[in-house]
Amino acid sequence: MRLTILGCSGSIPGPNAAASGYLVEADGFVLGLELGNGTLANLQTFRDPFDLDALVLSHLHPDHCADVSALAVMRRYHPSPPYDRRPRQLPLYGPDDAKIRLTNAFAANEIERVETDLSDVFDFRALSPGPVAIGPFSVRAIRVDHPTPAFGLRIEHDGLALAYTGDTGPCAALEELAGGADVLLAEASWTDAPDRPTGVHLSGKQAGAAAARAGVRRLLLTHIAPWTDRDAILAEAQGEFPGAALVKQGAVYDL
Repeated sequence: MRLTILGCSGSIPGPNAAASGYLVEADGFVLGLELGNGTLANLQTFRDPFDLDALVLSHLHPDHCADVSALAVMRRYHPSPPYDRRPRQLPLYGPDDAKIRLTNAFAANEIERVETDLSDVFDFRALSPGPVAIGPFSVRAIRVDHPTPAFGLRIEHDGLALAYTGDTGPCAALEELAGGADVLLAEASWTDAPDRPTGVHLSGKQAGAAAARAGVRRLLLTHIAPWTDRDAILAEAQGEFPGAALVKQGAVYDL
């Protein structure tokens, strides 16, 4: 299983830094995980976007899904798509209101919203608590603690497990999500402080503590906001989980 970082900037894109976006690959299957601001441009440096076999969105904040609109344009209007039949729908897994939310983001006005729901481009499928087979992967969605409906995702293949927190505050679901995982890809949006709001994001310390409790083999930190000190986040996490590391845009990790 291979993980590629298309973008890892938290909440908004930063200078030359895309927001959240990842590829997870195995057995020739290319699974997109999030497609936030700027990630489609970076995807094109690694892959033809038509190589995507499915796309999963943990939740529907723009930093995790904004470039779905650009992908829709590409798949709908490209003059030479690499397949014979149009439309060809890309399976898109997300919260159950993804079709409405993403159509509203794409359509310029009410007339266009009446005429399109993007179903010519995407096959919308709602995430549910049980495991679902997506290509060679078994993907389990677990509700986490965030102001909008949001899921953490556990992606398993051939005895390996990648756990991804999505956006979440500390919650019991994290241990269920990450228990014994080979890699925990954890958001760490801010440094630890008593006045941080609950139910939004993890600090570096909280991400490290969650990884230690879950007994993961490797902790990768992502979703750090441009205004946050990355070194401070890393130091906090390493205080709880010594092997913690920061991901970098363009990095590739083999599990």
